[in-house]
Amino acid sequence: MRVALLSDCYPPRVGGIERQVHDLAHHLVAAGHEVEVFTATTGPHGERGGATVDEDGVQVHRMALPLPGGVPVNPLAPREVRRRLDTGGFDVAHAHLGVVSPFATDLTGVALDAGLPVVATFHCVIDRSGPVFRALGHLRRWADRGVAMNAVSSMAAARVSAVAGDAPVEVVGNGIDAAWWRDGLADSVSARGPRATDRPVHVTTVMRLVSRKRPISLLRVLRGARDMLDPDVPLRATIAGDGPQRAVMRRYLARHGMDWVELPGRLDREQIRRLHQGADLYLSTARLEAFGIAALEAHTAGLPVVAPRGTGVEDFVTPGVDGLLEPSDVAVARGVARLAADAGERERMRAHLRSVRPRQDWPMVVRATVGEYRRAGACP
Repeated sequence: MRVALLSDCYPPRVGGIERQVHDLAHHLVAAGHEVEVFTATTGPHGERGGATVDEDGVQVHRMALPLPGGVPVNPLAPREVRRRLDTGGFDVAHAHLGVVSPFATDLTGVALDAGLPVVATFHCVIDRSGPVFRALGHLRRWADRGVAMNAVSSMAAARVSAVAGDAPVEVVGNGIDAAWWRDGLADSVSARGPRATDRPVHVTTVMRLVSRKRPISLLRVLRGARDMLDPDVPLRATIAGDGPQRAVMRRYLARHGMDWVELPGRLDREQIRRLHQGADLYLSTARLEAFGIAALEAHTAGLPVVAPRGTGVEDFVTPGVDGLLEPSDVAVARGVARLAADAGERERMRAHLRSVRPRQDWPMVVRATVGEYRRAGACP
């Protein structure tokens, strides 16, 4: 098929939607499809104003305006995008949306008016914004016009459906390169050998250090787990990532004497893979987590995940099999303490993770995505 991906954000901006749209584009191309991306994000060399660049086999239309901070907004784009959609011979348009996505929202209407089958993927949790979505009414209108709507997790899909008049919303999870995250895992496990009782149990987290990810709550959970553990069980934690909450976290750690917690800043993918493969378990405390790609990466790299119930993480963690899902922060802390104290249970979970292939592996996600294109009415 010939696919137009519509997204406010795209690399070189850093974020979950940016990475997913980029990777989806390239995996679709690898599967034999033709892909063009329409984005309001400025290119790595300042490309904007409708510049079209071939980026490793994907045509990227940089529709950005010269705005302060490179904000990915362009209310002037629809007319030019409509012209390019009309002349591009596309089979389907695929919009990618967060809670606030004016560019992709506008272009969904443009694609519909151009007569294209349209798929809309929601990468967000519609929570306090629900009344706004209902008042705007565009999701209901999209459903009435045949847009195939999906979301990245069961929890996110239920919330989209609720504001779209109970329209059907499928689940198409974020994709992951399972083979890459597992590469070297067997050697890592072998190198660890029998676990020394004096070696600290290592907890990892990767997150943007912003308030909605609840970084201070995460530190409270770690502190609670440490208090629940036998003092003879050493514990350490690494929280990778950067953001405005980092200084607040440093003050919290100093105030509570938590010198066993490291904040190394932002790490690249290779560094994150090595971090996870040398650790023991992964912790998340975010509650408005539409999917949890960082947790899935850790999971695929062999780590049991401890997280709250009611988030997108529920779609890939089976409690008691490959992680724990708990109802409260206190229970999450108890879960961390439980796994930290039980090397046998951790290893049983890790062995299970090594034996199964995640359903979010890219070939499966590409098949599910193409299935959505067909559900919208697209034909190759």
